[in-house]
Amino acid sequence: MEKKNNYYLPVWFAIVLIVGILLGLFLGNRLGNFNYLHSDNDKLKEVIDYVESNYVDTISKKVLEEKAITGMLEQLDPHSVFISEEEFHAANDPLLGSFEGIGVQFRVENDTVTVINPVSGGPSEKLGIRAGDRIVKVDGKKICGIKISTNDVMRKLKGPKGTKVNVAIFRRGAGGLLDFTITRDVIPTYSMDVAYMAAPGIGYIRLNNFAATTHEEVHNALEKLQGEGMKKLILDLRGNGGGYLKAAINVADEFLGNGELIVYTEGMNHQKEVSKATADGLFEKGDLIVLVDEGTASAAEIVSGAIQDHDRGMILGRRSFGKGLVQEQLDFKDGSALRLTVARYYTPTGRCIQKSYKDGLETYNSDYYHRFMNGELEHPDSIKFPDSLKFKTPKGRTVYGGGGIMPDIFIPMEKDSALIYYTKCINKGLVYQFAFDYTDRNRTLLTRFKNVDQFDKGFVVTDGIFNEFVLYADQKGIKHEGKDLSKSDRYVKTMLKAYIGRNLLDNDGFFPILNTIDPGFLKAVEMLNK
Repeated sequence: MEKKNNYYLPVWFAIVLIVGILLGLFLGNRLGNFNYLHSDNDKLKEVIDYVESNYVDTISKKVLEEKAITGMLEQLDPHSVFISEEEFHAANDPLLGSFEGIGVQFRVENDTVTVINPVSGGPSEKLGIRAGDRIVKVDGKKICGIKISTNDVMRKLKGPKGTKVNVAIFRRGAGGLLDFTITRDVIPTYSMDVAYMAAPGIGYIRLNNFAATTHEEVHNALEKLQGEGMKKLILDLRGNGGGYLKAAINVADEFLGNGELIVYTEGMNHQKEVSKATADGLFEKGDLIVLVDEGTASAAEIVSGAIQDHDRGMILGRRSFGKGLVQEQLDFKDGSALRLTVARYYTPTGRCIQKSYKDGLETYNSDYYHRFMNGELEHPDSIKFPDSLKFKTPKGRTVYGGGGIMPDIFIPMEKDSALIYYTKCINKGLVYQFAFDYTDRNRTLLTRFKNVDQFDKGFVVTDGIFNEFVLYADQKGIKHEGKDLSKSDRYVKTMLKAYIGRNLLDNDGFFPILNTIDPGFLKAVEMLNK
């Protein structure tokens, strides 16, 4: 009997197995035909495949993947991000030091693409394209009067080196459209807005980011300024959002002595990496002031922190942004990329200046608003640091971690009721627009100024020009009373001149004039003169 039961045992197992399978299929159909994901390692892939196959509407698998990656990174920190193929060049070109295109600075004005300036030495300048030219057609297709966006213009004009693009240009007085065939080339981009002698013995350098070419630009500028008699320096990092860590280290090396610590980085899966200065710096001695504000971030804070921690110079301005995280980039075959935070960086005294992001991305991104509302941008005593975030420099100065670089000397955001008219005009873009139109109408007369010295000495925003602007602003909805103009007129006239200077001479014609009404710049010059 026992042998008989053993004989039928495999049969019973088979019957039980079949019944189980049928029951599973029946229950599966009753529950919406849901198939369990069977591999923990492929869970994300299987979810995406399942949604793509079963979702009620048509949906792109690529879109699902990108949204999944974006959502995942948002749970990590504010600076781990996914960059789509469409966004990739806009995000990376400014850091590469070059891009490929036709070489013009342009602006879409009145639904028309207007050349602000051709890039010096670029393919457009070589063909004779000028500031003020209107690009009305690209490859035979009209691009004016169609509400074209700046990004659409860039997509049409950028392209691989050696490729050609045909443009039709309207030029005042030319009597018809001018046709050009432009061969695209590598167009350099610059981190340095301007470098000039701000006063006898005082140089000024302003950087807008830290890119592949930044150190070379700074090194060359220091050589040039020293050749012009520079003994003291203002390094302006306001609004500088950072960039490459290596660029920041190399720039800091220009100001610090051999062997001095610049920065160190460390992460859970990244060993501690230490960067020290070499003996190759061009400006290791001499008075140094660094200007910072709430837009100074990341690589710009590395430079500021190293200079402050070594008592090498003074930091002037307002508390910097507070980004102390280091990202690495993973490139995908489809042209998209992922930037992942892999480490924190620390200044020489051991400060991590990353501000908190524990309250979420929205709160983190609205930090400027909170600083404005709590009065921090006007009064430094509104900023409170716990004792745990206080550090000492070698000379005993107190410096702070956990939320940006706190300046040694605070420069409040200018807020003057007498400047309300000026502020309204600036915020609405009227000063820029009027300056652009004025330059466009008077370009033949203005082109006699070949450099900023000639322009500064030879061009005056007269009361007649100012009154013309006041009438223009009135027509645009910015009304005024006589008392509103008592202080604003100097500011408006200066900004009009600065923007006209930029339209003619790029940044070389802009910042030297703008700085004459800049409180931070003026304070730095005053301190260095003392």
